[in-house]
Amino acid sequence: MHPIGREVRELSNIVFKLGGSIIAELPNSFYDMLVHLKRSGKCNPIIVHGGGPAINKLLDHLKIEHEFVKGLRKTSKDVLEIAEMVMSGSINKHIVTSIQTIDGKAIGLSGVDAAILQAKPLGIQEEIGYVGEVENVDTEWLHLIIQHGAIPVISPIGLGSDGQHYNINGDMAAAAVAEAMNAKLAFISDIPGVKEERAGRTIIHPSLTKEQTETMIKTGIIHGGMIPKVQSAIKAVSGGVTETVILNGWESKDIEAYLDGKQAGTKLIIEKEANHV
Repeated sequence: MHPIGREVRELSNIVFKLGGSIIAELPNSFYDMLVHLKRSGKCNPIIVHGGGPAINKLLDHLKIEHEFVKGLRKTSKDVLEIAEMVMSGSINKHIVTSIQTIDGKAIGLSGVDAAILQAKPLGIQEEIGYVGEVENVDTEWLHLIIQHGAIPVISPIGLGSDGQHYNINGDMAAAAVAEAMNAKLAFISDIPGVKEERAGRTIIHPSLTKEQTETMIKTGIIHGGMIPKVQSAIKAVSGGVTETVILNGWESKDIEAYLDGKQAGTKLIIEKEANHV
């Protein structure tokens, strides 16, 4: 291997999962930060993104029925076609363009390209359709992109062994990529972390364990799209991801604080590190 390959692989990797609800609203400062991290040699940013609101908008426009089952989009063939078109097309290229207009380098691809996200059905097709989960991440091409100075931008469409494409929840895809790339994982969303109402006030949990998140899901404190997010974060930590955090993408100070090792957002951690509120 070329010496630069060994050097890049020794740098820390950070997967930034961009929630579809904030992609259009992310400030230029967010992309400036990514490019700075790359150029400074602090780490190798990797982006995995969603696209929920844009998919919903187009499905509604085309009058295609759609629904969610336990926080996951039920994916018929028609829904899959729209999801792939939106995420691997317009949204992916929007992120790539945002990076390159500030003189960064990015390469957009979906999990289908080079079979980067090798997938299998997540559940029974009659219940959830063509929703997949990641069986394996082929990291070779991601390392190659990183070695050549670019930021990978990944759309969460996976490829089955039979050639079937699968819609993969973006949070789950990001967790799989982070685990395979030995990376930290930051969920960039439109919320400051996992919230809970207590005695008439809203608190943000600084950290949560698997046991705490399971209890909060059962009691309804964690619900909707936050369910796969925290489940993916816990699975990532259990699978060897060094650190997982949920951060507010609209607050650059939160991201900066996290990168400086300060308290920000909600970390998903192992039991012995728990910091109860």
